[in-house]
Amino acid sequence: MTVVAPRLTLERSLLKEFDLIIALDEVGRGALAGPVAVGAAVIDAAGARRRVPEGLRDSKLITEKRRPAMAERARGWVLHSGVGWATAAEIDDVGIMKALGLAASRAVQTVVDDGVSLERTLVILDGNHDYVSRVHPAPLLVRPVIKADRDCASVSAASVIAKVARDTLMASLHDEHPAYQWERNKGYASLEHRQAILELGLSPFHRSSWAIAGAPTLF
Repeated sequence: MTVVAPRLTLERSLLKEFDLIIALDEVGRGALAGPVAVGAAVIDAAGARRRVPEGLRDSKLITEKRRPAMAERARGWVLHSGVGWATAAEIDDVGIMKALGLAASRAVQTVVDDGVSLERTLVILDGNHDYVSRVHPAPLLVRPVIKADRDCASVSAASVIAKVARDTLMASLHDEHPAYQWERNKGYASLEHRQAILELGLSPFHRSSWAIAGAPTLF
């Protein structure tokens, strides 16, 4: 399989019209346990002229061992970054798409709290659906971009920042609930995770509204 290195072609074009881009990407959408997280990475025209960090990719294309160092490099490369969260309880309460919107809105708010203005700012979002603008309390101009996590370096940065943050959180919950092996599967449907659910039931961190017993094994 040929791995496509993300570039800044789209960002450079868009930054002729906008002052800033806030790039967003989500992780944890398909997990059985834990929150969904959305990473935010802010870039301006000057940043878009800088060289993309060597090895930056969509987080799924970076080995787990290499992700923390790459996330640190990504945070140093962009102007601002942050992560927004929606809990398993919120996913149960409002559904995954609305929860993604909440997490994305919170991610945007983290960089706004750092001083990022939303005026003349475009949000680019991986995928084909804008799930954030209806949720965020302030007006947002959002452009969904299919395969943005693969093709757009700013979205790749948001992806790896969010992935490392969520993986770290799930590993931190392992000591409290070791049977589910979250330090290994990060809340996704591994065979061991599903077996522990069958034997012990659900923890407070599981998405109890989901049809977990019949979820396919991903590992």
